[in-house]
Order: sequence, then C-alpha cells, then structure tokens
Amino acid sequence: MNHRKGTVSIMKLQQLLSQTRKAVDEYQMIEEGDHIAVGISGGKDSLTLLYALHGLKRFYPKKFELSAITVDLGYSETDFTPVVRLCEELGVPYHIVQTDIAHILFEERKEANPCSLCAKMRKGALNEAVKEMGCNKVAYAHHKDDIIETMLLSLIFEGRFHSFSPKTYLDRMDLTVIRPMMFVDEADVIGFMHKYELPVVKSKCPVDGHTKRQYAKELVKELNEEHRGAKERMFTAILNGNISGWPERFPNTRSQA
Repeated sequence: MNHRKGTVSIMKLQQLLSQTRKAVDEYQMIEEGDHIAVGISGGKDSLTLLYALHGLKRFYPKKFELSAITVDLGYSETDFTPVVRLCEELGVPYHIVQTDIAHILFEERKEANPCSLCAKMRKGALNEAVKEMGCNKVAYAHHKDDIIETMLLSLIFEGRFHSFSPKTYLDRMDLTVIRPMMFVDEADVIGFMHKYELPVVKSKCPVDGHTKRQYAKELVKELNEEHRGAKERMFTAILNGNISGWPERFPNTRSQA
C-alpha cells in the first residue's frame, strides 16, 4: 500500500491511537487474552478502526488477538478484494460471511424503511460468525459523531436521552461489544482515510444517504455552525448523563502491564 510519508500522516496515526487508547483504558474495553473481531463494512469508519486496533496491539500492555469480519449483504458488484489485501498486509485474519440480506429486504419483503431490520439481521449474522471464530469481543466502528447523532434521534423520535454504550455484554451470545473510536471525530476519520488511502468499498445500499441518521448528521452540523462548540457540549452531556446500560468511566486511566 502506498502510505504517504511525512509528519502529518504520522501525527494522524498517533492521534488516532491516542484517542483509541483513551476509550479502551477509560471504559476498560480490553483484557489480557481477548480475541477481538473488528466488524468491517468496507466503509471509512471500520477500516480506520482496523488500523487503530492493529496499531494499539503493537504496544498495548494487555496482549490480545485481532481478527476482521465482514457480513456481505449480497449486493451484486460488491468487491471486498481491496480489504482482503489490506488485512493480508496487516497480518490480520479476515473472514467474509455471505448472506442474502439485500435480497430479503428489497426483493422479498420490499421494505420501505429497511434500516432497522437490516441492522438486526446484519448484527445477528455477525455475532454468530464471531462466536464461531472463537472471539469473545466484537469491535464496532462508531465514532463521536455517531454517538451524538444517536442521542439526538433518541431524543426527537423516542422521547428519551439515550445513546449506544461504549461497552455492552450480550449475555445471550456471551459476547462483549466495544466501541473503541468513541472519542474520534468523523472529520478526523475522513482525514485519516485520505492520508492513508484506505481501500473503501462503496456502499451499494439504495437508501444510503436518505435516512434519519443522515438527517441527524445534518442537524448536528447546523447546530454546531450556529452555536460554536454545541457538538462537544452534547458529547459531554452524554458522557456525564448516567445513561442506562453505560459502564462506569475511569477518566485519565492508563492500563499497565
């Protein structure tokens, strides 16, 4: 892969690793001997997470194994070959799970609002495959913006103050979900993608960019432009909000060997 050398690129990777470690340490996401599967959609976020955990693995005091996994939704012309090459280069085992989710959603059921069902089916297939791979944790690539947008969606459409947790134990699956990029801004992910020329696989989903989440993304942008610092204040409110299901946070903690 053609990494662009230079101070800016190195700083970007250092910044990513620093913010990832902050989340991992403060929410105790990784324990000695963990086998973590990174959920790879092929998008910028999941590929950045793969880089982050691969980098962290080199120096983190608690030793862990890393694998990568993609749930192929079954869209024709989706090619994950560039991701296969990246994983080979990083030395990370990579598994692709073939499914007919796209066919079921858009041809059999003809869903008008498929996102919720798609997420449910995708996560079900992912978690099952992750367990078969012998992993005890799965890492999702949600970043700071995702957490804020989810809180706004919950507030507007459900009437409650909620967002997904940094760490969740799924007792039915005996699997822990972690979100190590929770302190990373989406703008930094975009910068990282360009600097490191990540092999992004374009989404073939017909509703991509036309969802409630896209609405929330635009709303956050608008609020932050009108009220400078609003986005950071919303994130602070989430961290300090005692949200149900969130684990205890240990600020400024650094794991030791």
